[in-house]
Formats: sequence, structure tokens, C-alpha cells
Amino acid sequence: MTTKSNTEFDIRGVNHLALVCKDIRKTVEFYRDVLGMPLVKFIDLPNGGHHFFFDIGNGDKIAFFWFPVAPDAQPGIAAPAALPGHGEWRTAHGSMNHIAFNVSADKFDEYVARLTQKGVEVSRVLNHDNSAKGATLELTDETYVRSVYFFDPDGACLEFAAWTKDLDEAYENTVTQRTLARYGVAHPA
Repeated sequence: MTTKSNTEFDIRGVNHLALVCKDIRKTVEFYRDVLGMPLVKFIDLPNGGHHFFFDIGNGDKIAFFWFPVAPDAQPGIAAPAALPGHGEWRTAHGSMNHIAFNVSADKFDEYVARLTQKGVEVSRVLNHDNSAKGATLELTDETYVRSVYFFDPDGACLEFAAWTKDLDEAYENTVTQRTLARYGVAHPA
């Protein structure tokens, strides 16, 4: 996969994403035991809450806060109400729609089956392409990323995503530039 360099800052990836969970036990069991992510740090907060981190690979982490008192979840506002292809998945401005974990294209189908075997409800596999609908149920030569979506115990939408094409300069110049122009965004020279 070709990567572009950030010319402003030496950002080395995602240090961590921080979400809020309702039940520490269910969260640890899901991320550690179902998804296999090692629990690497657990911090007691002064207010009686906790902050804990799972390793998602490549030095990146996903973290959770647990607060003794927190507002209820708001599916359909702060998180999708349904998985893509199963209902409404749009969320409010400033919300987190989903987290996509990068997985190997060679292992993608195996991982979808493994999630199902572990009792995780998953969406249909979407093969994203440049068609009018943006995705198909069939894997084609035009597919650039394969996706399957599922929820964690608190309703955070997660995705396993597998790149199948190199998003190179030719792709960016033919697709992205046209799309950005529709919204008045200048494409850098």
C-alpha cells in the first residue's frame, strides 16, 4: 500500500482512541477475549473511574473510560443505530461513526467467519468500489476495500477493513479531485 507523507507534522499513526464503556467486564471480555487485543494498561482515576488500554497492533491502542456516573448511550445520535446495510447508520456531527481496524485481505473471510463463530453479529460483507452505489456484495476487480461491521457491547460500531487495491496517485487524481471540487475544496497542486 502506497503511503503519503505528512509535510507538516511527523504523525506516526494513532496513539489511541478513547471511548466510554458502561461495563468494564463486558468491555474487557469483548476486546481481549473475542477480538484478541491484549489489555496493556489499567489506570484508577481520582473520581473513582478507570481508564484502560488495549493494544490493536503497530503500537496503536484503543482506550476506554469507565465513569461511575455517565449519560446513557444515544444510538442514532452519537453512534449508529444499526449496522451498514441493516438500517440507519448516519450519526450526528462531531460523533464517532465507527472505528475501522486494518486486517489482511488474505485473512478477511477467515476473520468474518471467526467473528460469527464467536457469536458476534456482523453486517454483510461490503466490497467498496467506484460504482454508483459505492459497494457491492460481490468481490470484483473494482473492489478497493472489503468491510464487515459489528458492534461492541456498548454499541460502538467497529469494522474490519481490508485494502485490496493500492490507492495511488492515479486513483486520487481521478476520483478525489472530482469529489472535492463539488464542495469547493481546492486540490493541492
